[in-house]
Amino acid sequence: MKTSTIFCGGYLCSLLFYKKETAQRAVFTFLLIFGFTLIACNNDKNNDGSDFLQYWSSNNPYEIEFAEYIVGEWNRLNTEKKVFSQPVPEGRSSEEVILAAVVGKTTPDIYSNMWQGDVEFFARSGTLIPLDTLDGFLETLYQRCDSSVIDEITSADGHIYQIPWKINPIMLIYNVNLFKSVGYKKPPQTYSQFLDAGEKLHQDLDGDGYVDLWVGYSSILADWWQRFFDFYSLYLGASNGGKLIDQGKVVFNNQSAIAVFRFLQEVYKKGYFTKELLSARQDVFIEGFIASRFVGPWEVIHAEKFKKEGFDYHFRELPVPDSHSGPVYTYGDPKNIVIFNTCKNPQKAWNFLRYLISEENDFKLLEITTQLPRRKKLIKIKQFADYFEKNPKLKPFAIQAEHVRGTDVCAQLKEIFDVISQEYEACVIYDTKTPEEAINDAAEAAQVILN
Repeated sequence: MKTSTIFCGGYLCSLLFYKKETAQRAVFTFLLIFGFTLIACNNDKNNDGSDFLQYWSSNNPYEIEFAEYIVGEWNRLNTEKKVFSQPVPEGRSSEEVILAAVVGKTTPDIYSNMWQGDVEFFARSGTLIPLDTLDGFLETLYQRCDSSVIDEITSADGHIYQIPWKINPIMLIYNVNLFKSVGYKKPPQTYSQFLDAGEKLHQDLDGDGYVDLWVGYSSILADWWQRFFDFYSLYLGASNGGKLIDQGKVVFNNQSAIAVFRFLQEVYKKGYFTKELLSARQDVFIEGFIASRFVGPWEVIHAEKFKKEGFDYHFRELPVPDSHSGPVYTYGDPKNIVIFNTCKNPQKAWNFLRYLISEENDFKLLEITTQLPRRKKLIKIKQFADYFEKNPKLKPFAIQAEHVRGTDVCAQLKEIFDVISQEYEACVIYDTKTPEEAINDAAEAAQVILN
């Protein structure tokens, strides 16, 4: 293959896939593709029929440790194809690295950090193996997952291109003592209770004329992916796990979405959430300046490492509308496993993956990373139940795992979340639109994208 041919083809593909992206993102993707093209020309190990499978994991240090353990055990115990593991190469985001690898045909055989929202995009482009065509896949999947998860990951063409692997349910981390100080033995569960607590906590602690105690915090940045950790998680709670997109139609122009925008608009308008970007400061939750945040189980390791003596925190479900009844759903932040079509032997890749997602190795994943395997009735499996009793901070996440959602089947999900985020910024952060106007405008723009 000639470098110039791959390079030009990669550039055209990037324009087709991301025609709505900004110039900055297009240039960055262009450079990534060029880099992967050079790799393809000099090192085509993934396509030469060699006797190993190439496996890319996340570049999170805990997941690298897990991948090295699993691969080491597999290679020690098995005589069939060996596995070589490495973290996904560095880039601005793993999603853009994977896109560049797809265009340059330098994808690994296996990738275990695929964002669920990207799968339909890659499935439609023909770059993923339909896993339901592999021997033993469906049997294992039905043993591992309930029917709602299987429905969620089934693509529009009826095939399944991803293994539901791990989740990080988004919940409310809260400062026990701060809420007790304003009369809440348990943190507020409804929007009105949350606003009431916000009013009571809204204080100038040192008398300098500036409020420095807030009920909560969420990023005000307009990046599309930020909305998974505020709007979308709250929307799932308000709508009992409802969809945004269903069979190519926008379905989020509803009272649940409007209620979420109104609630968040109110906490910002009244100053109960700070609009300050806190990334440059020390952890304001650990320091006691904010009473709650929307986080996943990764926060346990951080909080345990940096908490001060006497600091008491715990987790519970996100707040919901006052009229809500039933279980509270949230975003599961799932990351799944795929096999790319550059793999020379998908069945042997699946044999390795069946070992990786065994109950024993799911437990190892939990032990090493504190991330939860997406396995049905996790809290009722004895080995896991014993672990959560010994690690009570993680137990709420295991309970919440029964009521999580991933993303809808939609190839244009990033673009849709981008328009939601723009309307979020206008309505929630800057109060220039009503919730009804913002949701309606987002829904109309999203439908144009889908059409």
